[in-house]
Amino acid sequence: MSQKIRIKLKSYDHNLVDNSAEKIVKTVKSTGAVVNGPIPLPTHKRIFTVLKSPFVNKKAREQFQLSSFKRLIDIYSSTPKTIDALMKLELPSGVEVEIKV
Repeated sequence: MSQKIRIKLKSYDHNLVDNSAEKIVKTVKSTGAVVNGPIPLPTHKRIFTVLKSPFVNKKAREQFQLSSFKRLIDIYSSTPKTIDALMKLELPSGVEVEIKV
């Protein structure tokens, strides 16, 4: 078969992304495929500024930040056994997985 598989992981919690990437790498290496990664991609930060009081204190503001963490894993020389192991893998909720073949 010998095809390249690219897996992108995305989550708002960096511990979840790291743990799930570690699980994927362990299962793929146990099937005998070659793994490149996990490669950390840039963190996307969204910052929201909100007024604390809409009437009296117009200059009092509060900021909130929402960070999304991403990891990239490339799998080379995969076998059908590798794909079956990836399908049976249980990942925690809160992690978005995108697979490209």
